[in-house]
Amino acid sequence: MVAIVKYNAGNIRSVLCALRRLDVDATVTDDPSALRSADHVIFPGVGEASTAMSYLRAAGLDTVLTDLTQPFLGICLGMQLMCAFSEEHDTPCLGMFDASVRRFPSGTGDKIPHMGWNTISGFDDPLFAGIARESYVYFVHSYYAPLCAGTIATCTYADTSFSCALRKDNFRGVQFHPEKSGPVGERILRNFLAIR
Repeated sequence: MVAIVKYNAGNIRSVLCALRRLDVDATVTDDPSALRSADHVIFPGVGEASTAMSYLRAAGLDTVLTDLTQPFLGICLGMQLMCAFSEEHDTPCLGMFDASVRRFPSGTGDKIPHMGWNTISGFDDPLFAGIARESYVYFVHSYYAPLCAGTIATCTYADTSFSCALRKDNFRGVQFHPEKSGPVGERILRNFLAIR
């Protein structure tokens, strides 16, 4: 079973629809026992860090999620919340990744948020099996995780090279939206679901 974490953030429905296109049954849940028993867990999100973290803590999901041992994928805000800290309203986060999320610099001539298609490179994980270097994926974000020990793929925007994918143990995160990234995103989701 694939579990999609239900919490106070958007984009859950588009991930659910993407999995259905792959003929994968998934359940949207905030039930700790269902999350612990799932084969794979996906933690999507579109929203604001402090509000989302407040919801996770109130529901007790902050400790549940960090203790999971099955393959776990954070998407967009989900990946940012898996970092140690976010500059967005000075928010302590879950801490699966030893990184502090920052806001893109202004004054570079690039619009913030980073929205649309951009290329990714520097792959170093089975998540990207079969994905060509400089493949395009779809982004929507104003904050980013800097390059760090957990970086498994990179992207550049606003004169900034950043982590567009992170990994530590069973935990992975992607800043882009695989569910909105066409055949490349579909392959990445299939790769994640093949990880044991």
